[in-house]
Amino acid sequence: MAKIELKNLSKTFGCTDVIRNVDLTINAGELMVFVGPSGCGKSTLLRLICGLEDITSGALLFDGVSMNDKVPSERGIAMVFQSYALYPHMSVYKNMAFGLKLANFSNKEMEARVIEAAKMLQIDHLLDRLPKQLSGGQRQRVAIGRAIVRDPRVFLFDEPLSNLDASLRVDTRLEIAKLHHKMKNTTMVYVTHDQVEAMTLADRICVLRDGNIEQVGTPEELYSHPKSLFVAGFIGSPKMNFLTGDIAVKHQCHTLGIRPEHLVIDHNDGIWSGEVVHTENLGADFFLFLDLGIKDPLVVRLDGQQRIPLGTQVNVRPLGEHLHRFDNNGLPITSTANSETI
Repeated sequence: MAKIELKNLSKTFGCTDVIRNVDLTINAGELMVFVGPSGCGKSTLLRLICGLEDITSGALLFDGVSMNDKVPSERGIAMVFQSYALYPHMSVYKNMAFGLKLANFSNKEMEARVIEAAKMLQIDHLLDRLPKQLSGGQRQRVAIGRAIVRDPRVFLFDEPLSNLDASLRVDTRLEIAKLHHKMKNTTMVYVTHDQVEAMTLADRICVLRDGNIEQVGTPEELYSHPKSLFVAGFIGSPKMNFLTGDIAVKHQCHTLGIRPEHLVIDHNDGIWSGEVVHTENLGADFFLFLDLGIKDPLVVRLDGQQRIPLGTQVNVRPLGEHLHRFDNNGLPITSTANSETI
């Protein structure tokens, strides 16, 4: 495994700064997820780590050794892309063994490594098939297996599930999580724009925005203690409700945040009232969209057994301990809101 350090790392394309002075330590053996909207620089940062892009300034270290001038083959990495990049004329076995063959491994060693990886990924029964005979999820597992057999120090994933349908994404995400638990000696860096993937896979998450790090922390830290309005809105599904205007002013802030699950229907003591303009039934959860007369509807999550028809006037009460207050720069106000305003 390798401890990865990014020190004041920057990347510029022409006059455009894509990565800006990033400082980040990825601990040996952890699964770090880079997440953020399209164009935030997460894939570029991954390519800097693996050596597919040159570093403009700053330092990249693996276990204290500079990687700035090392070619990808000298870094001890393996990468899985969103496109499977399998050789269509080769069997699953030959695809997985191809890199080992180029590295002059013996046939016996190749076979042992391929079979071990195939069993780990539950594709050992597919070794004789061609890629065209596999489902999308199976192809991605072959691509992952091809990387595993190299026994890398660092495992890099660049949006590996984006080409799969919803059901296969869930299944393959589980396989990657199991893989992380089994390969405790391998540091993993995973790039995604899907915050659900980030929350379910990561030991820690690095949220990126416009080439800068917004926040780094565990999924729980980012969800419960966002350090910016951007992180608060990006992490969580559905996203956090944001209220401005008079409601925020009453709570001594510019923007007031509250997650859908932290709102309670209270017809007697509810402090906000709105009409149900939309509902979403997801089985276990039932979401109300309330028109409070502000820009966006207020989303309230209820138990899936509850049903409230459209047009109903509903009073809700926020759970005071879960309110998030932000100033006009989008930064959290750390002092507790006055209980009288709640």
